[in-house]
Amino acid sequence: MDIRKQMDDIYRKLPLEKIPWNVTKPPALLVKAVESGKIQPCRVVDLGCGAGNYSIWLAQRGFEVTGLDISMEAIRIARRQAEDAGVDCEFQMIDLLGDVSAYESQFDLAIDWEVLHHIFPDDREQFVGNVRRMLRPGGIYFSLCFSEKDPGFGGEGKFRDTSIGTKLYFSSEEELRSLFSPLFEIEELRTVEIEGKYGPHLVNAAWLRRE
Repeated sequence: MDIRKQMDDIYRKLPLEKIPWNVTKPPALLVKAVESGKIQPCRVVDLGCGAGNYSIWLAQRGFEVTGLDISMEAIRIARRQAEDAGVDCEFQMIDLLGDVSAYESQFDLAIDWEVLHHIFPDDREQFVGNVRRMLRPGGIYFSLCFSEKDPGFGGEGKFRDTSIGTKLYFSSEEELRSLFSPLFEIEELRTVEIEGKYGPHLVNAAWLRRE
């Protein structure tokens, strides 16, 4: 399945409220990080921004936001929602496994909220390498993806199918440490419970720094 076509079809055919990852309320982990000052207004890239909900929320709090997504349909929705909200965000379609040279060393912060579990192991080094390329030295990468301990979508196995036809990869902390450590300093990596659209999930949450 062509992932770009699949995502375009989802955003074209499903109402936003039926897309599992489209949550309008900003996640508590992100809110806490901003309100505590752990992350402060800076130039941020929202990886896999979807309909732009979190990009817009960050822009409303003084961040200079670029949202990137593989789906042009998602980007169209994000641009419209930002205009409706009266905020200035840049939204662009891009394959995050492809050429990201236009964003080389452009950002202080990269947020990957539930994108990595859409990327399978063979492509993950490329993805994480591209995130590093987009960050300035000292930049922070906040990554969150489903834990293999999570009981969702059947509750077992590394690869699991969703109700809307996507396939996800559920990770362990150990494999993520192996993935991240060659390129980033791991400041924190732990399994936590977050509130999902239809119930709680166990996720791997990582705070990483580009050296």
